[in-house]
Amino acid sequence: MPPPPPRPLARRLLAPVATLAGVTAAFAYVGAVDPNEPGHYPVCPTLRFLGVFCPGCGGLRSAHAFAHGDIAAAMGFNALAVIGYVLFAVVMVAWLIRAVRGVPMRLTVSPAWWWVTGSVLAAFTLVRNLPFGAALAP
Repeated sequence: MPPPPPRPLARRLLAPVATLAGVTAAFAYVGAVDPNEPGHYPVCPTLRFLGVFCPGCGGLRSAHAFAHGDIAAAMGFNALAVIGYVLFAVVMVAWLIRAVRGVPMRLTVSPAWWWVTGSVLAAFTLVRNLPFGAALAP
C-alpha cells in the first residue's frame, strides 16, 4: 500500500503560523501597553503575598523591552525570559522548516529535561531573592 499523499502546504503551515500569530499579537500588546506604568497589568501574586520574586517576575517588562529592541533592559528585567524567547524562536523556525518540508514536528521531552528545567527555575528564583543575586531581580 503506498504512503498517503502529503497534506497541502497551507494545511501544514496552519498550526505553526497560527501559533506565531498568537505570540506576535501578545508581544505587540505588551509592546504597546507599557507594564512599567501602574494599572495596566495585575501585580504578581507571589510578590504581593509572599514578598519574593518568582521566576516570572519582570517577564512583562522584559517582553516590553524585547519588543522595543532593548535587549539589555530585557535581560535586566528577566534574563530567563529572554532565554525563553530565543528558545521559542529556535523551535518556531524548526517547526516552520519541517512544516514546509512535510515532516511532522514531534517534541519528545525526557523526564530529565523537566528536572533540569525545574532545577534551573528554582535556582533562578532562589538567587534573585538573595542579596548577592540582586542583579537578577527585576
